[in-house]
Amino acid sequence: MVHSLTVKRAQKIHAVLAHRQQGIVVLEDVHDPHNAAAVLRSVDAFGFQTAYFIFEHQKAYNPKRIGKQSSASANKWLTIEKFASTKACYDKLKSEGFTIYATTLKSEKPLNLYTPMPTLGPKIALVFGNEHAGISEYGQMHADYHLYIPMQGFVQSFNISVSVALVLAEITRKRREQGIEKYVLDDQQKKELQDKWMPEV
Repeated sequence: MVHSLTVKRAQKIHAVLAHRQQGIVVLEDVHDPHNAAAVLRSVDAFGFQTAYFIFEHQKAYNPKRIGKQSSASANKWLTIEKFASTKACYDKLKSEGFTIYATTLKSEKPLNLYTPMPTLGPKIALVFGNEHAGISEYGQMHADYHLYIPMQGFVQSFNISVSVALVLAEITRKRREQGIEKYVLDDQQKKELQDKWMPEV
């Protein structure tokens, strides 16, 4: 029984790795750990691997230890990094060649999520702001593009976990149209994750 369960888990790991996408979800000063946990669930569900957390004005928490129920233990499988400022996070992203999309309603010239985007990556970073204040001024000013989700109702914002799910779903749809194989993790990245995950089997 133990052997069959181990084989089944190994098969699942290989299947997940085959579809893991490149790209980073960035959460800037998200103060509610339950919201963050729900976001991580979407990150994993849509096949993204990496999430960055910025704690500049909000009290930091450990993303690896938040809400098992709301995250469905997704944080266990994700690559997570924390930053003490938006500048530090952006500096790293830009030094590694990432294009930064900040989701915001404050921009004068935002891009509609459902229209063609200048680039889908593979090196894209999708930034989501604080639940109440949204993206910081620095986060908006230093992003490459501003992105918004069009809404037709009286309410002009979604819960952050819903916003992340909608954006990742649309990015994935666009990538599939162009050929998702261009956006999956490379062989070295897959090997590193396989080595990390197999001890969990």
